[in-house]
Amino acid sequence: MRVVLVDLPARDGAVSKDTVVGGYGSRLLPFSRVTQVIGTLKRRLYDVPSVHLAYVAAILAQYGHEVTWSRGEMPEADVAIVLSSLVDHKHECAWADVARTKGLRVGFIGLTSSKLPELFRPHADFLIIGEPEAAIQRMARGDVLAGDCVSEPIADLDALPFPRWESAPSPDVAGSVLPIVGRASSGRVQVLASRGCPEFCTYCPHRILAVHRARSVANIADELQQICATFRRPYVIFRDPLFTDDRWRALALADEIRARDLDLRFEIETRLDRLDPALLDGLHRAGLRAMSFGVESVSPDILKKVGRRPIPEAHQRTMMGHCRALGIATAAFYVFGFLQDDWTSIAATIDYAIDLGSTVAQFKLLTPYPGTPLWKQMAPRVYETDWEKFDGFTPTFEHPALSPRELRFLLGAAYTRFYMRPSFLANWARINARPVRSFVHHMDQRVARRHAQNELAQMSRTVTC
Repeated sequence: MRVVLVDLPARDGAVSKDTVVGGYGSRLLPFSRVTQVIGTLKRRLYDVPSVHLAYVAAILAQYGHEVTWSRGEMPEADVAIVLSSLVDHKHECAWADVARTKGLRVGFIGLTSSKLPELFRPHADFLIIGEPEAAIQRMARGDVLAGDCVSEPIADLDALPFPRWESAPSPDVAGSVLPIVGRASSGRVQVLASRGCPEFCTYCPHRILAVHRARSVANIADELQQICATFRRPYVIFRDPLFTDDRWRALALADEIRARDLDLRFEIETRLDRLDPALLDGLHRAGLRAMSFGVESVSPDILKKVGRRPIPEAHQRTMMGHCRALGIATAAFYVFGFLQDDWTSIAATIDYAIDLGSTVAQFKLLTPYPGTPLWKQMAPRVYETDWEKFDGFTPTFEHPALSPRELRFLLGAAYTRFYMRPSFLANWARINARPVRSFVHHMDQRVARRHAQNELAQMSRTVTC
């Protein structure tokens, strides 16, 4: 059987999907000069081959089937497996419609087609509901999938073959690293050391498809060794939402990477309260070069309302300082528009983001995603009917204290304030000399006053228009 794996590039904006927002994906349509630059970087650095499709490829190849990848091309094939997303589902369905007229049987995988199958049923011969591997194994053995195909999660992740990257759109070269974010510009490979998330944040889709499970250290290290044999000094992107949930397992993996003398660099996503200096040291020695984490809001009370455990500010600052000392690039995530938010609380979060001083920051608007506990709570407030606008940057529900224009204004102000200041460049360049930092601090204050003046002028137009 000839199978084509389809991961379509976006038609508009900077789209990330696959494991982003649990699989719903995000789309940044630039709305300022700052976000234009960020969108360009996202398109270059975050458009990486799908790890879920790579698992599908490995299973099909294991059973002797011919597998190719497509970024929109329509090769000769019997079956097409399309990666679904919320933010670009119309494009994906349109591609499927054309493919079916050419005689291909089309199926969709991913969180979106699992949780919103009604969007895809008219355009598909089958939908895989759940993590795809079990259903793909049935198909590889000869079953003809049709309709909604429930796919139970694999309990023992070590039993899965390693993702197959042959023919995937990922160049076998060592890419340069952009120090502004730490991520390599090529040679990137995604790895899932675990699936699901052990936390209970009500707004997060990472925990709604299947329960949390983790692979063994030996199995992960075996995959990394295979990656190093395939790619020259690869840059590994661990896509676990909470990579260091088990401290000793993370340290054991770092030790195994060094014991096997694997020449790689990697990045992780985690919580700052699941880090300590000794753990960071061990991961850095093994190749950790970048890290992302959620701060979300500066208010502990707001975080508790959405099931997120607050992290003491002192610990956040200690971990950030240690990352800076080691040269680990950091990306902090923030969310505006929690129901308890108002203008003052969001302004305080923006100030905290600047003061915390991560290498980069991502600001998004709270988005109630289908299948999350937050969706059940907020569905009556949701006014947006176009699912593609559930992109993380577009207001979708009636906020009790802030209008859609005010939320977008605050979002734009956050990006401008964070990136358009001298200390951002000083942090990026790792300039720590006291006289220089004192001058930079003085310039920051002048720039902040200028931003405030511009915001006051824009705010009156934004709020009243």
